[in-house]
Amino acid sequence: MRHLTYHQLLRRTDAPPGSSWHLFPDQPERGMANFAGPEQIRRAAHEVRDGRAFNLDYALDAFDPPMSRSRGIPHHRITAAHDQARDDVLDNFHLQASTQIDGLRHRRASGYGFYNGVPDDEIAPRSPRLGVQLWAETPLAGRALLIDIDGLLRDRGTPLDHASGPALVPDLLDAALAAQRCRVEPGDLVLVHTGWAHWYLTAEPGVRATVRAERRATGFAQSRDFAAWCWDHRVALLATDTFAVEVLPVVPGGDFHHSAPEDSGMMHQELIAKLGLPLGELWNLTALAADSRATGRWSSLLTVKPLHLTGGVGSPANATALR
Repeated sequence: MRHLTYHQLLRRTDAPPGSSWHLFPDQPERGMANFAGPEQIRRAAHEVRDGRAFNLDYALDAFDPPMSRSRGIPHHRITAAHDQARDDVLDNFHLQASTQIDGLRHRRASGYGFYNGVPDDEIAPRSPRLGVQLWAETPLAGRALLIDIDGLLRDRGTPLDHASGPALVPDLLDAALAAQRCRVEPGDLVLVHTGWAHWYLTAEPGVRATVRAERRATGFAQSRDFAAWCWDHRVALLATDTFAVEVLPVVPGGDFHHSAPEDSGMMHQELIAKLGLPLGELWNLTALAADSRATGRWSSLLTVKPLHLTGGVGSPANATALR
């Protein structure tokens, strides 16, 4: 059943159309993370040749203020029980305000419920159902494949105008892969470099304020084609250096305006609540992309270890690429 195409998923009558519900019987609440198993981890170990490590996380307070107006940066306090010791605590710690991974609690499928039909009343603090701790107990690990859309379009002489928040299409992923002479293998952890986060963090304060106020960000257009690309390639994680993976504001005429009215047709419900896809947002891919362009090596061993927070909705990614 897990080998169904996305087109076949759309015809399901035993679960929400377009969903992978109940297709992973061994670890049902890990979703598409199941595609990266022991075989994929063993294969990825061969990517480590030079002994170099790349941090893929921005600082917890890098996006100050965060793009999401409901989130804030953490306030770090250092405490002391006596003058020979120090402890510390974070106040106002929003786990999805900087580099993050969205857990499967993050979005409910309108009209159906949370992934795999987990009851609403079990989505509560310290309840383990669909919690991000499932990806901490068995960390996400495997071959990361960087897809450099930023580099592709720069080479074409048509760099992305991030100030306008362009909508990307899956064809760009395929074109970048062709230019890199790479292909996605089942179980890959796909990293998409657009340059958005680096652009945003280095933009003038007034530009950042305008982009944040208008909630405008580069990302993928809301389409079944994008959901199909992710599922049919059997990716175990899709992470980008953008704010929401998908473009904001939602494109007019997107495929999900009717099925996701609560957030104007965003496709988070299709990717998270239906397919069970781990989504990474605001990842720091700048150094890894530069190294890939310099060396021609686009793959690495990636480990992603969310916080071991029982019932967590999301978490800092704690992502490291090894080459």
